[in-house]
Amino acid sequence: MLVDRLKLVASAAVVIAAVGVFYWLPDASTLIRALIVVAGVIIAAGIALTSEGGKSVWQFALATRGEVRKVVWPTRRETIQSTLIVIVMVLVVGIYLWLLDAFSFWAIYDLALGLG
Repeated sequence: MLVDRLKLVASAAVVIAAVGVFYWLPDASTLIRALIVVAGVIIAAGIALTSEGGKSVWQFALATRGEVRKVVWPTRRETIQSTLIVIVMVLVVGIYLWLLDAFSFWAIYDLALGLG
């Protein structure tokens, strides 16, 4: 338990150090500074994944990847048909709301208030 906490603290320290180096070297190339931060994050992730929590997160990621492989993805034709149905429904509802708004405006201003 204590070792896991130390690993997570070390992981956070590596990220903080990488960000610190990023700001400590303002005259260096932005690419070099960004690569230092990326390397720090990768090293920190490697340290964090050796803890018990990290191992369980890794197992969860592997199981999720396996579940995603089981998904039956729609074909191109099904995707296009679904998209067209959504577009048509948005247009129909939009026209309905526009007509409802126009009717309400007419009823309130012309009939009820006599301002039309």
